[in-house]
Amino acid sequence: MQAKHDTGNRLRFQLELEFVQCLANPNYLNFLAQRGYFKDKAFVNYLKYLLYWKEPEYAKYLKYPQCLHMLELLQYEHFRKELVNAQCAKFIDEQQILHWQHYSRKRMRLQQALAEQQQQNNTSVK
Repeated sequence: MQAKHDTGNRLRFQLELEFVQCLANPNYLNFLAQRGYFKDKAFVNYLKYLLYWKEPEYAKYLKYPQCLHMLELLQYEHFRKELVNAQCAKFIDEQQILHWQHYSRKRMRLQQALAEQQQQNNTSVK
């Protein structure tokens, strides 16, 4: 009986993990909005329930942390209503790409600076 319960919990964890990560995709959010999911009180309550993924013991399993920001925004009715508009989803998608590009460039500069500093330290030690 316990093994069956553990299997059920594991499956639920995997399904909720996959669903929460899908929330990072603005096109998927637009899809849900256009089909009326965000008007369904039970679905909105489910989104509220999923906020537990923000806790560190669960968040560590996420590959797409921006899903947590989207989950937070989905708590607001105005945001859910705006997602019906494809232009809104496109704007969010573009902003995510710009953020990723900025983060990537900033990280590269930090890594280069660290490498230069280590090289200087190695040269000064000799």
